[in-house]
Amino acid sequence: QVQLVESGGGLVQAGGSLRLSCAASGRTFTTYAMGWFRQAPGKEREFAAAISWSGASTYYADSVKGRFTISRDNAKNTVHLQMNSLKPEDTAVYYCATMSVRRPYGSRWSRKEEYDSWGQGTQVTVSS
Repeated sequence: QVQLVESGGGLVQAGGSLRLSCAASGRTFTTYAMGWFRQAPGKEREFAAAISWSGASTYYADSVKGRFTISRDNAKNTVHLQMNSLKPEDTAVYYCATMSVRRPYGSRWSRKEEYDSWGQGTQVTVSS
């Protein structure tokens, strides 16, 4: 089992930036990829970005492409999500998750069913 702890959420004005972090511990050697998802009130949890454990491959939702950047710090078992040009519609609880089974690069990386361990989430609020 992998334990995940997110941090870095908060309140920011539209156009601003935030950097989220997700620290992984436990059986991290079983991790193939890590992803960030978000869930707004009354909406389904949706995919934002993912990165392979090696950091060589990244995948983004169209809604965040060009504004968000996912990266990882191998030494600290941490994944970051740099969020720039934030919009009110980015307001949500952001969750990180791990994928332990290798999936082909592409759309399957965006499916929450492919991920097995989840953090508790961190709130991001973007004011207009």
